[in-house]
Amino acid sequence: MSNVLVLVDHAAGAVRKTTAELLTIARRLGDPVAVFIGEGVSEALPALGQYGAVKVIALSNPELGQFLVAPKAEALAQVAAKVEPSAILISSNAEGKEIAARLAVKLDSGLITDAVDVEAGDGGPVTTQSVFAGNFTVQAKVTHGTPIITVKPNAATPEAAQTSPEVEEFDVTISDTAKTAKIVESKPREATGRPELTEAAIIVSGGRGTGGDFGPIEAFADSLGAAVGASRAAVDSGWYPHAYQVGQTGKTVSPQLYVAAGISGAIQHRAGMQTSKTIIAINKDPEAPIFELVDFGVVGDLHKVLPTATEEVTKRKS
Repeated sequence: MSNVLVLVDHAAGAVRKTTAELLTIARRLGDPVAVFIGEGVSEALPALGQYGAVKVIALSNPELGQFLVAPKAEALAQVAAKVEPSAILISSNAEGKEIAARLAVKLDSGLITDAVDVEAGDGGPVTTQSVFAGNFTVQAKVTHGTPIITVKPNAATPEAAQTSPEVEEFDVTISDTAKTAKIVESKPREATGRPELTEAAIIVSGGRGTGGDFGPIEAFADSLGAAVGASRAAVDSGWYPHAYQVGQTGKTVSPQLYVAAGISGAIQHRAGMQTSKTIIAINKDPEAPIFELVDFGVVGDLHKVLPTATEEVTKRKS
C-alpha cells in the first residue's frame, strides 16, 4: 500500500487526540507514516503504535523548535520528497493550516482545509467540507500533485490498530529564509482542567442569555467533562475571554456534542459550530434562529434548565 504522511500534533511527546484521529483516517488511504518534529519521540511512540503508524520519521533538528512554522514546512517538504506519499494529513489548527499552505506551495500540490471527513476514492482521497458558513456541504479531491489535507478535530473516532513502528531519524536542512521569525519566549497556558476548546468532544457554550453569569455553563460543562465556549456577544460584553469565542471571528469547532445556551444563532456563531455532530440549544425565545439547525431544542431559561440538567448528570454518574 502507499504511504500516507501524518504530521504528529504533540506537546513534548504527549500525543494529542487529533493525531489518533488522523492515523485512523490515514489507514483508510494507505499505510500511516507519522512525522514527529521535536523532542520526545520515545514518549510518543506507544501512542503512535497504538493507532497504526507503521513507521515514525523523527526530525530532531533543534532549529525546528526555535522558529515559527516556516522551518517545519521546509522539513515536511523534504520528508515528502523522499517518501513520495499518496497524501499528507495535518491537524486543522492555526499552525497546521499554515504549515499545509506553505507545504502546498513547495510541493506544487493541491490543498484542502477543514475537512470533516476523508475517504478513499478513485484517483485519491475524497474529502467532505462544510463551506459558506455551513450553508453547503461539499465533497472535493485534489487533482494536482500530492493531496495535502487538514482535518478538523473530532472528524473521526480514534480506532486502535496496534503496530510496532520503527523510528527513522531524518536530517533536514533549514534555509536562512525560513528563519526570519524566531520564538523569543513561550510559557504554558494557565490550566483550567477542561479540554482544549478546538479538540473537545463536548462543548457547552453561553451567549447573551447568560446575562454575564457563566456559572451554570461551567457547572454543566464540568459535569460532562466538556469544554466551555462563548458567543461573540458574550465575549464583546466582557463576560468571557476572547480565547473561548466560537464563531467566524473566533474558533471553529466540530465536537460530537455542542450545547448552545442562551445563544440566538447569529450567522457569525453558526459558522463556527455548524459541523458539530449533535447540537442542542437552550433558549427562552422559541423563534431564535438557533432552533433551525438543532437536533434537540429546549425552550426555557438556561439558569433553570442547566442546574437541573447538571444535577441529573451528576446523580447518574454517581
